[in-house]
Amino acid sequence: MKKNVLTVFCLFIALIINAQTAEKEKQNFKIMCYNVENFFDCVDDSTTNDNEFLPTGIRAWNYTKYQKKQANIARVITAIGGWEAPALVGMCEVESRKCLIDLTRYSGLKNLRYKFIHHESPDPRGIDVALLFQPSQFKPFHDQAIKIRYPDAPANRTRDILFVSGVIPTGDTLHVFVCHFPSRLGGEMESDDKRLFVASVVRAKADSIFAASPKPNIVIMGDFNDFPTNSSLLEVLKAKPIVDSVSTQSLYNLMYKLHTEGKGSNKHSGDWGALDQMIVSGNLLKSSNSIYTKQSDAHFFDADFLLENDNTFLGKQPFRTYAGMKYQGGFSDHLPIYTDFWY
Repeated sequence: MKKNVLTVFCLFIALIINAQTAEKEKQNFKIMCYNVENFFDCVDDSTTNDNEFLPTGIRAWNYTKYQKKQANIARVITAIGGWEAPALVGMCEVESRKCLIDLTRYSGLKNLRYKFIHHESPDPRGIDVALLFQPSQFKPFHDQAIKIRYPDAPANRTRDILFVSGVIPTGDTLHVFVCHFPSRLGGEMESDDKRLFVASVVRAKADSIFAASPKPNIVIMGDFNDFPTNSSLLEVLKAKPIVDSVSTQSLYNLMYKLHTEGKGSNKHSGDWGALDQMIVSGNLLKSSNSIYTKQSDAHFFDADFLLENDNTFLGKQPFRTYAGMKYQGGFSDHLPIYTDFWY
């Protein structure tokens, strides 16, 4: 009897050790996205309306403030990465290639050797999206600025969608979209048709990927200026909440559940909401896939240094670079999001 008990105990210990070993062997592939809010350089671009963020502008934006902003962004990225730098970083509201060169070469990120992909967009203020990547983790072979042309207002200009395909350490292809949908300026309903149209453009591109592959790996991230429950995301992009049974030919919103729980990346009139989201194809939710993630791996990064007291609505709110017109040296009006993927 004692021998049988000892045998069972030894088997139990062996199972625990094997499970821990398997867990340690899993490699992390972290993807984050961050609306950095007005990351402008100090150089006048005659083709855009960047006057507000010039030394002679109303905000008296100068090189010292620019360096502080750059250092703050680097601090956020390194804090999220910890010992392992994020493999991919989607960014919104970046003015120029110069901003990205300075960020990757001269800030606290310089030793991480990030590369970046960026296209100048026709946005009137000159703010674009971009993708930072670790060359050892992601090897891009295709990138494209997807232009937005409104059928009923072809003269209106907005930000492009950045689309990048690359090879990850498993040898698989990962398709990445970085989005910054049209703002709610002027009212949610008044601007809703613009976000619906941009969502349809992204969905059409995703459909072309699904048509070419039965099990594609797709990540769509960014500031959508809509919540997971809004029509642009739920009905047009068709980014569903995660369910027990997922389809490799469908899209799922990792932030849907968090948003319904009252969590978010942006605070408006006292309420947090998930304007920033990460959406994945069903294949990335299957643990049998060579790379995968799950609902619990998606997060809003709400470190204390990114927050300040909300004296109007109580609680905390994002610590911004400016409070109105007053410079306070904070970070952004959005919190970053990130998701851990495993391979």
